[in-house]
Amino acid sequence: MPAAPLEFRTPRLLLIPLQLADAPAIQQVFPQWDIVRYLADAVPWPYPDDGALTYLRDVALPAMRAGRQWHWTLRPRLQPRELIGMISLMNDNAENQRGFWLAPRWQGQGLMTEACGPVTDYWFDALGQPVLRIAKAAANTASRRISERSGMRLVATGMRNYVCGPLATETWEITRAAWQARRRDATAP
Repeated sequence: MPAAPLEFRTPRLLLIPLQLADAPAIQQVFPQWDIVRYLADAVPWPYPDDGALTYLRDVALPAMRAGRQWHWTLRPRLQPRELIGMISLMNDNAENQRGFWLAPRWQGQGLMTEACGPVTDYWFDALGQPVLRIAKAAANTASRRISERSGMRLVATGMRNYVCGPLATETWEITRAAWQARRRDATAP
């Protein structure tokens, strides 16, 4: 499996592999309730002053080097120095294999759906995975819409702890075959 993710370009975004140098920009953007409330309760809240540096140095970058996780920063193509979010793949959690966050002022524009395309391609094509599963708070309707638009199907429900507290959880999935069929259908004349 590739240990280092590739850089991707979409019509409006640059997806650049995470680096330790991204910690200050993440620390500036990330600690907002509208970003963290539906994230797993492993995220400390209130977010510590060294939260981004600690996460990158001790969790994300070692997992990338080990080939278990792949993380990208999201940046507008027209403003490539501005970090506006992240998207990640995790091969060390069978029930939650993709996660993301986006700064509130950039939400509602279809950017995360755009970012999910090449990352999902990477999961299936480069990493050869048979299925992609994503767990999310049922109350996170924006994230649910992204899963629906991506052709994922709801396969399980339960409860999980999030930064905002315990909530009903949905697990969504798509198989490699279903993703590739969708991709073929989207490019067919």
